[in-house]
Amino acid sequence: MTDLATTTALWWAVIISGIYHGVNPGMGWPLAVSAALMERDHRALPKALALLAGGHFLAMICILLPFSLLLFLVEWEMEIRIGAGVLVIAMGVYLLINRRHPKMLARVHPARLAFWSFLAAMAHGAGLMLVPIFLGICEAGGLDDGHLAAQSLMNNNVVIAFLVAAVHTLAMMVSGGLIALFIYLWLGLKFLSKTWFNLDLVWALSLVLVGAFGIYSAYAGH
Repeated sequence: MTDLATTTALWWAVIISGIYHGVNPGMGWPLAVSAALMERDHRALPKALALLAGGHFLAMICILLPFSLLLFLVEWEMEIRIGAGVLVIAMGVYLLINRRHPKMLARVHPARLAFWSFLAAMAHGAGLMLVPIFLGICEAGGLDDGHLAAQSLMNNNVVIAFLVAAVHTLAMMVSGGLIALFIYLWLGLKFLSKTWFNLDLVWALSLVLVGAFGIYSAYAGH
């Protein structure tokens, strides 16, 4: 029962982090609004959102898959989870110190939304935020190499990695899409250019908190 409650809570964390990423303008929904307004075609909005979601999903997979394969070494699970937590905290501290947006994002053509979204997610540590949650889901699921063949264990973790990335990206797309649709239909580009909220500080602090949670849960689970 405890494992079920823990797993449910962790999956909610995947969804909530997706909503959080979707609301954050740094993940690209203003670009979707701009594309639709510039082209004067409402069909450009869902197309842009789909491209942004595709890039974000690919970034999540690129981060989560290596950790799913690392869990193949179950005897090192605690060390892997602690190391992942430290990595996430380090990324958060780095973003707290360096508040500038990566210059490489400004060099990407606005039409290449999927590529831009991939780079933005990687540069801001969006995938890293999911790592402690993902590792917690794998652990809470009770995967044990004493009961499962090693290959089966690895396959399970890979499937979970794809599920986490998909659920997270869907939540991001829905939340960001709703904001983009509202601004596109009722407020317009002028409002978008004047009203820009910045979540960089909150983002960096949330990475530190998620990393600390990952380290705590690794110790608590052992």
